Amino acid sequence: MLPTAATLSAAFSLPGGAVLAADDPMSHVLPHVIFNELTNHAFMFILAAILLLIFVPIAARKKDLVPSGFRNFLEAILQFIREDVARPALGDLTDRFIPFLWTMFVLILTANLLGLIPIGPLLGLATQDPHALHWGGTATGNIGITAGLAICAFLLFHISGMRQQGVGKYLYNTFLSHAPWPLWPLFIPLELIGALVKPFALAIRLFANMTGGHIVVAVLLGFAVTGLEMGIEGSVGMFGVTLASVLGAVAINLLELFVAFLQAYIFVFLTALFLGTAVHPEH
Repeated sequence: MLPTAATLSAAFSLPGGAVLAADDPMSHVLPHVIFNELTNHAFMFILAAILLLIFVPIAARKKDLVPSGFRNFLEAILQFIREDVARPALGDLTDRFIPFLWTMFVLILTANLLGLIPIGPLLGLATQDPHALHWGGTATGNIGITAGLAICAFLLFHISGMRQQGVGKYLYNTFLSHAPWPLWPLFIPLELIGALVKPFALAIRLFANMTGGHIVVAVLLGFAVTGLEMGIEGSVGMFGVTLASVLGAVAINLLELFVAFLQAYIFVFLTALFLGTAVHPEH
């Protein structure tokens, strides 16, 4: 016998009226306080860092001549970042800055991938606690976290450029060398805006891409639940909406898996490019 709409609604609900497929898709991406002042996004970012501190040293200790498993996966990615992303931009300074670029890549990638795991809904079902729904989430879907990463990169650009060239020469090459001196009053504010746009672009690009996909998935799952409820109530055609919504959510999740890698790559690629212009102004 088919379940009633009320039974179906109860199956997607927890005590207190919390719903696994929330009516508001934004609830899946907005930060929620889960303990004192700790938000779910901060928790997931800390979790990503802890996992890396545990598993990366374990993989690095293995001295097999032919790497396998997680070490093989990690080495392939890190080699690609060093030789195909960092070296073309940084040249002979690649080894000086590659630890920072590696750290940024694996941290962002881990945070992105953890955001694809429905930790909150799984905990909610297991504990029947509506507050558990907010555990989990995508740390890089928080503008504060992506801005923090971008500020770290921004400071690296300018501090490294000043150390490499000297403060006076760096400021001249960055803000004045691109125009004849009569145009300096016009170019200085433009170059200042350009310098600020770089970290802004890094932060917004990562934040927007990681947030947008999760909102789409939440909307599609909301359609799926609504279509199933209406189908049970008699609108048989709404079962087609449910099927299409579920297939669409699966497709978007697969795309999100690709985007998780792509956005980590783009962040590191742009960071290496901006850093290269700071330490190699002649290029």
